[in-house]
Amino acid sequence: MKVFVAGCGTMGSGIAQVFASFGHETIMFDREADLVDRGYALIEKQVRRQLDKGRLTQEEAEALLANLKRSTDLDEAKGADLVIEAIFEDLETKRDLFGKLDKLCHPDCLFATNTSSLSISKIAQGQDHESRLAGMHFFNPAPVMKLVEVIRGAKTSDTAIDRIADVVRAIGKEPVLCQESPGFIVNRLLIPMINEAVDLLARGVASRDDIDQAMRLGANHPMGPLQLADFIGIDIVRNIMEIIQEGTKDPKYQPSPLLDRMVKDGKLGRKSGEGFYKY
Repeated sequence: MKVFVAGCGTMGSGIAQVFASFGHETIMFDREADLVDRGYALIEKQVRRQLDKGRLTQEEAEALLANLKRSTDLDEAKGADLVIEAIFEDLETKRDLFGKLDKLCHPDCLFATNTSSLSISKIAQGQDHESRLAGMHFFNPAPVMKLVEVIRGAKTSDTAIDRIADVVRAIGKEPVLCQESPGFIVNRLLIPMINEAVDLLARGVASRDDIDQAMRLGANHPMGPLQLADFIGIDIVRNIMEIIQEGTKDPKYQPSPLLDRMVKDGKLGRKSGEGFYKY
């Protein structure tokens, strides 16, 4: 396939790496060259690490990188068989991007958004390719995590869902199918759990370390919820809680005030050097 990935952040670059590793011609697109180069550098770093660990041969590494093309030209989407959007979580920005892609891509092209919580139906609404757009939600780090949520919008066709699920299996991932709902499956369960852990900490019920240790040993989680919040990004955790609350109108999804304070203080987790832990 020819795959066009819009957005070269952590998720976009990880998704591009997955497709390139399976032999697909993969276009890495972003609005600025330095963003594209930064995403490509992330892939190079991961490939070197896999080489050092013996998980890739030199030939496989070279083939993977050769399948990647960097671009700031949206016209590169012409001829793509699959377009995946992995830009930041803003509804109107995503709609604007898909509106432009709508006019560039051929009638059989599949469109997917990697949104973690926004409405697929609202992203697709009014687009000519509305029936061919679905959620294709990868998890971080995309080259490692096996799960991809495949989410149906209000007008997504059965054919599009089946085709995207087949693509997911063909790149060594496991699709789970779900109807559109705020937070989909994983984030609807996971993010409120993290929010409850933050609230326990804020109320002084238990310390950071004891909360995380309790969930590692008592629920067999690989990392505690506060450590995981740092890995996801405190701002992203808060934003997803806000989206779930807005979508459900249920006050139980109110973000913890401690999340708000941390975001205001710039304590966003690993990416800022400090969250619940220091890095």
